Amino acid sequence: MEPGPTGFPDLVEAWVNSEGPPGKPALYTEAMDNPAPRSPGPEGAAQLGRGSLEPHGGDRIRSVAKSMSPEMDATARVDLSLTLRAVHKGSGQLDPGLQRALRVRLRLLENDTQEVARMFGELSARLLSIHSDQDRIVVTFKTFEEIWKFSTYCALGFLPHCLENLLVDQIFWLRAPEDEQETVLEVCVEEEALVATHKSLLRQEGSYFVLGPDHHVRAVTGPSGGGRGLPGVEASEVDSQSPSVSQKEGSVVAPEPLTPFHQWVLRAASDPVDHAMDELVAPGVPMTAGGLALALADCQGSGPEEMTFLEGDHIQILGARVPGLTWCLGQHVASGQVGFVRTRLISLQEQPDLENVIFLSEEERSFFSLEGRFSEADARQILRKTSQPDACSTYSLDRLDEATLEQPDKHKMPLPCLNPEPSDILEKVKNVLEQCKACPACPEKPAASWGLDPVTSKASALDSEEPSFPLDSEANWTDTEALGSLLLRLGDPGYKASFRSLYALSPPWLGGLTDEEELVGHLAKAREVAKRAGLPMALSRLCFVLGRLCVRKLKLSQARVYFEEALCTLGGCFEDLPLVVAVYTHLASIYLRQKNWEKFSLTVDKALALLLGTASPVDGTEVELLQLALRRAVWTQSEGAEARACFLLAQHHTRLRQPEAALPFLERLLLLHRHLGPLDATWPTDGYLLLADTYSRQCLPHLALSCVRVASLRARDSLACAIWSMGLVLHQAPQLHSLSQAAPQLPAQLAPYLCQALASPAAGSDQTLRATLYSSLAQVHSHHGQYGWAIDLMMRAVDTEASATAHLLVDRLVAVAWLHILQGRNVVALDILESIRDAAVAGEDQEGVVANMAAMALRRTGQTRRAAEGYYYALRVARRRGQRHEQAVVLANLGALCLHVGAGQLAEHYLVEAVKLFSQLPSVESGSGLTQVLLQLGGLYTRRALALQSRCCYEWAFLVAVETGNYHSQLRVVRQLCHFYSSVQPNEAQSVIYHEFQLSLARKMVNKALEGQLLETISQLYLSLGTERAYKSALDYTKRSLGIFIDLQEKQKEAYAWLQAGKIYYFLQQHELVDLYIQVAQNAALYTGDPQLGLELFEAAGDIFFNGTQEREKAVSFYRDRALPLAVATGNREAELRLSNKLVALLAALESPQEGLEFANMALALSITLEDQLNERVAYHRLAALHHRLGHGELAEHFYLKALSLCHSPLEFDEETLYYVKVYLALGDMIFYDLKDPFDAAGYYQLALAAAVDLGNKKAQLKICTRLATIYHNFLADREKSLFYYQKARTFATELNVRRVTLAPDRFCHRVPWLAPQPPA
Repeated sequence: MEPGPTGFPDLVEAWVNSEGPPGKPALYTEAMDNPAPRSPGPEGAAQLGRGSLEPHGGDRIRSVAKSMSPEMDATARVDLSLTLRAVHKGSGQLDPGLQRALRVRLRLLENDTQEVARMFGELSARLLSIHSDQDRIVVTFKTFEEIWKFSTYCALGFLPHCLENLLVDQIFWLRAPEDEQETVLEVCVEEEALVATHKSLLRQEGSYFVLGPDHHVRAVTGPSGGGRGLPGVEASEVDSQSPSVSQKEGSVVAPEPLTPFHQWVLRAASDPVDHAMDELVAPGVPMTAGGLALALADCQGSGPEEMTFLEGDHIQILGARVPGLTWCLGQHVASGQVGFVRTRLISLQEQPDLENVIFLSEEERSFFSLEGRFSEADARQILRKTSQPDACSTYSLDRLDEATLEQPDKHKMPLPCLNPEPSDILEKVKNVLEQCKACPACPEKPAASWGLDPVTSKASALDSEEPSFPLDSEANWTDTEALGSLLLRLGDPGYKASFRSLYALSPPWLGGLTDEEELVGHLAKAREVAKRAGLPMALSRLCFVLGRLCVRKLKLSQARVYFEEALCTLGGCFEDLPLVVAVYTHLASIYLRQKNWEKFSLTVDKALALLLGTASPVDGTEVELLQLALRRAVWTQSEGAEARACFLLAQHHTRLRQPEAALPFLERLLLLHRHLGPLDATWPTDGYLLLADTYSRQCLPHLALSCVRVASLRARDSLACAIWSMGLVLHQAPQLHSLSQAAPQLPAQLAPYLCQALASPAAGSDQTLRATLYSSLAQVHSHHGQYGWAIDLMMRAVDTEASATAHLLVDRLVAVAWLHILQGRNVVALDILESIRDAAVAGEDQEGVVANMAAMALRRTGQTRRAAEGYYYALRVARRRGQRHEQAVVLANLGALCLHVGAGQLAEHYLVEAVKLFSQLPSVESGSGLTQVLLQLGGLYTRRALALQSRCCYEWAFLVAVETGNYHSQLRVVRQLCHFYSSVQPNEAQSVIYHEFQLSLARKMVNKALEGQLLETISQLYLSLGTERAYKSALDYTKRSLGIFIDLQEKQKEAYAWLQAGKIYYFLQQHELVDLYIQVAQNAALYTGDPQLGLELFEAAGDIFFNGTQEREKAVSFYRDRALPLAVATGNREAELRLSNKLVALLAALESPQEGLEFANMALALSITLEDQLNERVAYHRLAALHHRLGHGELAEHFYLKALSLCHSPLEFDEETLYYVKVYLALGDMIFYDLKDPFDAAGYYQLALAAAVDLGNKKAQLKICTRLATIYHNFLADREKSLFYYQKARTFATELNVRRVTLAPDRFCHRVPWLAPQPPA
């Protein structure tokens, strides 16, 4: 595909500076981060059901109302557009700088969408296209599940953060959080398109669920009629397009489809009892927890578990009352009886908040907590990874090319410059060192607690083990006395914590019994003993355990008998509530599995009432009942019941280590709280962190990082949340890059969490922690080149913990000095290091680091002798401590110092010794250092013309860099290899190979500018080969570079790339494309408005034809009509002269000498004006040649002689002598043949002969002597001179093995008509 020119219409600029896209209504509705108070009931439930597809992701996601045609086919696919806006967080105004950077990034991703598609794949969306000129991304969906997950992620606020991680530069994260101009990315979603896509996909599925105008859920059949259908649900015969009539209003209202999550829940395998409720429940009835209820009528319980009460009695609700369930658990205030109460016979007015409905105990509330999953030791380990700079503990390598700082990318958003005053820094350093000297032996204080869990999660789990029931396999299980202690413990009427492992069949209570059959036999005997002894609670518990063991072996009928016996034995006793809940739920589950619908219908409501309405600590709850409870909540549109069911399902799957199954329920629970819960609740933060951990385990890095970002914005003062988020960022941020890309060692995404940790109360009270956080933040800024900010933050760390140990303070001061060296402020760094050395508070290992670093600063300030002394001192310290790596580093630095002063032999000695030491170390430890030393050694050999040794060093460095996987080292080495095979030892094949490898590295490092430059270079390499196949390869690389320059908006490079492609088409003789590409190149140059670029481009376009062999006449129009007027207009005399000379030569070759005279005279005048003697001589010579061709002999002779007069005297080069020979020979020919003057011609020939003799050119002498002999013999009648020149010509002919020369004039007659013999008169 041929690349074409691109442009940006003015309409796009209007869109960037406006509040919305052009041509569309700019209606932005605020998201529901702070929703208006919503009253519970049918209206609230209906609103939640209909509006859940709105992207309520906080103020970072806005829904754009887009008008859609009523006639739009609902079954057609509707694509979803996401418009990106960079706005200031405080004011909401557009940030033009970041918006431009976003547009550039989008433009680059238009041609390489793999990374964007991967990100949207995590969000369950399919990328269609990217429109960078509109700041818009278009996605689509093919299945109902995709749009469900995408809408959930949008509602939770993940989408903007995912796009931030993908699109913005790393500097974006380093901005101060308290900055009022903090910029955020806002995503505008077309709400109507999202809803239309949802409806379209539902109708394609066949049957789905809708919310009717009467606020009841119904199943309907879409236009397709077929589809997968709904298992177990008989769909209504009403088509989804047919309206329903509201009884109250009499208006026609179309039923609205349920939310995607509700559709997914109801599409699960349904059972006939799903909808067989005893009475119709009003939709939207809230779920209540606790409270005092009033009996509305008399009720006589049909069993011991059901409560008997009279109208007007007060009943205390235990747990929660779930809408849609016939029963709830209560306690009679007067009698104290506990039992099931019919919900329709009581009235409760209190409306608790959502949080108290979801969690019915502190144990449930702490389920999401980080306690037990993240300890203080884990937090300290994370901070150690980020706070300790390498420059403090190891010697640093000096680089001769480090003074050349990398130029910042103009598309990036730089941070405001921060350069602390050197005098203030030095004063603070000296004060700190004085304090260290005052108390040199301060003992290291024990680390203060940060308020986190002090032990690891594994140790916490071991410490929290509960007491068990050890069973003695040697005991007599039929003797009551032998089992007395066990039965007494099992016969306790209430619940104890030790029963938990018993009910859950956890291993500790089994004791020494490992054979399950033996265990069942013993328990059966104990059951008989308990029955005979009249111990009902012990009997119930033993029956329950036997039933659980039977379920484990899939003996459902036998398990049902045991559970029914346990339920009967309980006799309405609710003192051990977890046991009652477990018996009811397992019994109902068995009825469900055996399809015993009659007994299931009698048991399920009570089981669900206990399951949802009580805080039961029983593990292993049957998931079928929880799913049924969730479906009941959806049918009754109760948000509280839905949230409670989602929490129990998420808890169930998490405990079973099924994170993928727990995801939808945890996401829905957080979404419900985001819509309906209190804003000051703390548990959602831990819920987001648990969700992020689940995403991380599922290898979804974009979602994981977005989730922790949302959590951190909710809990700005939580130290545990911040440090845990840092750990996840360190693990997940590298995975944002594909396997072929390089990832930063310290991602900039750490900065917001470090700032959050600094704002926590724990950091405010613990100076050590605060200093560590400052040090970590300084390391992140330093890693991304923000040295001014890094210095300021590191000095804050020093000031915060000024009373720390001397070793720690010296490390931080050394880090400050190193940051100054990286910033190029070597004098300040040297002052800091000398202050440390003078204070004499550094340890021996630190003395070596200080000496090495000070020597680097001394070398850069020109103090070579002191630098060498510092390096030798550091070398002695390293040898004394036996540190081979440090010895190698110092030797390499000494070699660099010798190179700096030009001592090549000494530099070679030190570098070779460094290579020997580095090669003895593991590759991980020596990789980058060995690579750098080999490059320096290779450069030294290159300057000494030792090509073989240089190549060996470069290739060895290349192998080391590839082994260590360091992309930056590989890039440096390959650049040297490319230079070596291009200039030092030219080898076209090797040069192409290494340039190709360098191109692959540029792609991995996502350096588009370097990639475009390399594509240009490789194209030139192929072009120089001169074959048709090479031309086609060069064309391919040129087009690829063209695409990159278009994306980068590099108009100058783009214009030259178009022109280069046209030049290659000229070589391929595809002339119909040459003019097209040249025209596009001209348009690109004119777009910039730079006349100098236009001048250069027009001249280069003319050069294509001027230097070629075909259609050379086209160069005239480029030179004369386009380039030359621009040169005159811009006053570029040099370009005028160059173009005039080219036109003279071109017109002379095209047989247009008369037209060339004008430009020759112009070139002569410009040469005289510019005082360019060489060009003046060329102009005279070309004027003479033109006049000669026009037959103006006298003028031609005049200009030839003027050209000769400008030559140096005496002649300096053989070329000048040869020029004399040729000009005098041309003058002799012109005078002899054109002006018919043999005498003057003989004079010029003699001058030419003298120059030829001086040059020693025998061929020229033969030619000139022959002509002189002919002239003197035939025309001047001088026999003596004729004989002289004839003999000389014979001598030269003999020497040159040329046949005999004749002196007859007849062979000249065809050139000179006046010499021809005249016929007789």
